[in-house]
Amino acid sequence: MNRTRSIKDRIRTEVNEKIKGRRSAEIMAVFAKHNFFVNGFTPRELRTTLEDLGPTYVKIGQIMSSRTDLLPENYCKELEKLRTEVEPLDPAAAREVIESETGKRIDELYSEFRDKPLGSASIAQAHYGVLLDGTKVVTKVRRPGIADMMQKDFVLLRKLASAVNIATDAEDGGSAVDFVSVLGELEKVTADELDFRIEAENTRLFREQCIEDDRVITCPRIIDELSTEQILTMTFVDGVTVADVESIEASGWDRVGIGEAIISNYFHQVLDVGIFHADPHQGNIMVSNGIPCWIDFGMIGRLADKSSEVLQEMLGAVLKKDAETLTDVCIATGETHGKINKAKLTEAIAALLERYASFKSLTDLDLGEVLTDLTRTMAEHRISMPGEYTLLARSLVTLEGVIKDLCPELNVLEFLTKKMLDRARENFDLKTKAGEVLKEIAETGSKTFKLPIAFFNVMNSLSRGRLKMNFELTGYDEMLKKLNVTVKNVVLAVFSCVLFSGACRLCTTDIQPEVNGVPIVAIAGFVLSIALAIYTVRCFVKDKE
Repeated sequence: MNRTRSIKDRIRTEVNEKIKGRRSAEIMAVFAKHNFFVNGFTPRELRTTLEDLGPTYVKIGQIMSSRTDLLPENYCKELEKLRTEVEPLDPAAAREVIESETGKRIDELYSEFRDKPLGSASIAQAHYGVLLDGTKVVTKVRRPGIADMMQKDFVLLRKLASAVNIATDAEDGGSAVDFVSVLGELEKVTADELDFRIEAENTRLFREQCIEDDRVITCPRIIDELSTEQILTMTFVDGVTVADVESIEASGWDRVGIGEAIISNYFHQVLDVGIFHADPHQGNIMVSNGIPCWIDFGMIGRLADKSSEVLQEMLGAVLKKDAETLTDVCIATGETHGKINKAKLTEAIAALLERYASFKSLTDLDLGEVLTDLTRTMAEHRISMPGEYTLLARSLVTLEGVIKDLCPELNVLEFLTKKMLDRARENFDLKTKAGEVLKEIAETGSKTFKLPIAFFNVMNSLSRGRLKMNFELTGYDEMLKKLNVTVKNVVLAVFSCVLFSGACRLCTTDIQPEVNGVPIVAIAGFVLSIALAIYTVRCFVKDKE
C-alpha cells in the first residue's frame, strides 16, 4: 500500500514538474516575443505581455493598475487599459462548481438560472439567477483550477524575478522597479480575491457599518447559503453604472443628488467608520431607481483606530495650508528610515502647499492629487506612509474621476471642507469648551505667578556658574561626521610623528639590547610609527574619495 502511494506521489511530482517546465517555457517565449530580454518592459509592453500570458496575469495587471505605491504612474495608467472581459466558462463547468460547493442541483437552488454570464473576468464570472423564493441574485463562480494555476505562476515568477527589470521611460530617470516586492504584494492581494469568503465578509461588514440609510445609498446583501470559497451569491442590482449618464438623465434621476450621496457616504466610510471601498471606479457604483449602490468588495481599505483622527488632522492642515502641523502629523504617522531633517521637510511641504495656494478656489483642486504629492514628498525625505494612506489616495483619485464625469459641478475637496465644518459645529459643546478654556486660563495664571521665582533661579545659577545650556544643530549631521573623521586622522598623524621622533631620540642612547648599535625599543618605535603613518595616509585617501 505504501509502495503504491509512493509511486503515485512520484508520478504526480513528475507531472507537476513537467507542467511547470512547460509553463516556464511559455512565459519565456512571451517575454522573448515582446523583446523583454533586450530592453525590459515599457508600460505598453508590460500590458500586452500580461494579456498574452492569460487570465491570471490580466488579473495581476488589473490589481497593479491601482497601486501607484508599487509601480510608476505611467505604468498604472497603461495597465488600466487591460480588458475586463475574457473567454467565458463552459456553462456546464459553472453549474458543476455551484452544485459541487452546495451539494444540491441547480433546480433545487434556483427557479431560473441563466447560463450566459453577465460578465466574465480573469478569476470568476457572474450569472443571473432567481431563487426559489423569488429573490433576484447574482452568483459569482470562480474558474476551476484558477487558484492552483495562480499559485504555480507566482512560484515561477518568483524564480524569474531576479532577472526581471521593468524599465521606466527616460523622463523618469531610468530607474528600475523592485519586482520582488511588487510580486509579494500582488500575491497577497490575489490570494484574498481568490477566496470569496473574504469578499462576502467584506460586504457584510460594509453594509453593517457604512450604510446608514438604504433609501439614500445602498449595497447588495449576501446570500449566506450560496456563498463559499468558490462561489459568492448576492442580491441583484437592477440598474446602470454611474458611467451611463445618458440613461440616468433619461430616467429623470437627480444626477447631482446621486453624486452628493456617493461623496457623503465615501467620507462617512473614511472619517467615521475607518473602512472604505478601495476601488470605487465607475463599474463598481450602480444606480438603481435613482439610488446609488456600491458593488464588488474584493478590495476594501481599513484605517487603524486612530487613523481617522490623524487623517482629519492631516486634511485640516492641508486645507489651512499649515505646513508645520502637517509635517508633525506626517512624521508621527509615517515610518522613518534614518535621520529626518525636519527643517528641510517643512520647507518641502510648505512649497507643496504654496503650489496649491495659487489656485483661486477649492473647485480647482484635486484632493487625491494633493495626498499623492504629499506621499511622494514624504518618500523623498525617507518617510514612508502606511499602506492604507496610499490606498486611500489612489481611491480618492478614482472617485474624483467618477464624480467629474457624473456631475462636474461637484468638487470633492469643497464637499469635504463643508462636511468637516459641519462636523466641527455638531461636535462643539459650549459647556465643555468653556470649562477647557477656564482650565487653561487657570494653568496659565499659575505658571505666570511662578515666572519671577523661575527667573530668580536662572539668574542665581548663572551667577554661581551652574547654568548649563544645550543646543541642537539640525542639518549639519554630514558635515559633523566628516569633521569627526578628519580630526581622528589628524590625531593619528600627529601620534605617528611623535612616535617617530621618540624613536629617533632613543637611537642616541645606549639602551640594551641593541641590534647593530640601534636599541630594539627604537626599532619597534620606527616600525610602529611607519605602520601608523601608512594607515593614516590610506584613511585620508579613502575619506577624500
